Amino acid sequence: MGDPAGVGAEVIVKNFAQKSIYAEVQPFVIGDCRCLEQAQAQTGMTQTIMPLLSLSELEQRDDVLQVIESTKFDFAKLQMGKINAACGRVAVKYFEHAIDLALSNNIDGIVTCPINKEAIHAAGYTDDIGHQEILARKTDSKLTATMLMTEGLKVAHLSTHLSLGDAVKHVKTPILVEKLVLTAEHLRQWMGKEPKIAVAALNPHGGEGGLIGKEEIEEILPAVIEARQQGLDIVGPYPADSVFYRAVAGEFDAVLALYHDQGHIAIKMHNFEDSITATMGIPFIRTSVDHGTAFDIAGQNMANAVGLSRAIDAAVSMMHSKLH
Repeated sequence: MGDPAGVGAEVIVKNFAQKSIYAEVQPFVIGDCRCLEQAQAQTGMTQTIMPLLSLSELEQRDDVLQVIESTKFDFAKLQMGKINAACGRVAVKYFEHAIDLALSNNIDGIVTCPINKEAIHAAGYTDDIGHQEILARKTDSKLTATMLMTEGLKVAHLSTHLSLGDAVKHVKTPILVEKLVLTAEHLRQWMGKEPKIAVAALNPHGGEGGLIGKEEIEEILPAVIEARQQGLDIVGPYPADSVFYRAVAGEFDAVLALYHDQGHIAIKMHNFEDSITATMGIPFIRTSVDHGTAFDIAGQNMANAVGLSRAIDAAVSMMHSKLH
């Protein structure tokens, strides 16, 4: 469900009221029934909420919103749109419970609503900057990466939650190669074909032959060459001011961005409302909405629920690809 003070509950009740999401999966929520009931009152949704003590009680139904309350939450103290350590704590606990279910093969995938980084830090999770770090910790995965996807554009990220200075230091040939291999493996599984991946340059104009930065020559191009020697269809580095446009035009299946905002800005400018996130390098499927907790509109029936719908659709599609 994500942070109770954010828009997670709202986008959930809006989606679970639609019969279409039950067509190929049996979804349920790990969260708080009272938060969801409040969201229903705010949005006018009337679907019956059915609490479950455990996953063993889950029923194959499309007329109720089934909820596992895995962690106690003091609903009386909830303030919508406010950073709260208690909200941060349960948001992490909800996610950890979902991960445990996935690791034990009791569920086929996880779709996450947004958490708030300040709230989870206030709750004491100082090493967990976001979902990806929690996933890495819980699954003991040594190599993970974020893939942002929307219609017509897929962008993997060399790094995400690093400062710009640290992200630049992260642009090293071995790291690039392992992320390219990881990205190609997942895209091959999701798309059913060998993907063509372009690597974005780090510096303006691709470094202009080393005049305004040497990373393209010293680190990025050697990584592209090594990845191609491994049989991958990798091209670049191409200047970041044009590579995403070329991808949208169909020249590449995906782009590897070299730091957080380089890729996120491209996706969100292209199609923010429909964009979603997927995590690579973990032993199960996890997708997510691409927006945050939106504290400024939380509890006001203003949240767009399309992102969660797209994240659910993507998870289902990936499940089918994995089965085949």
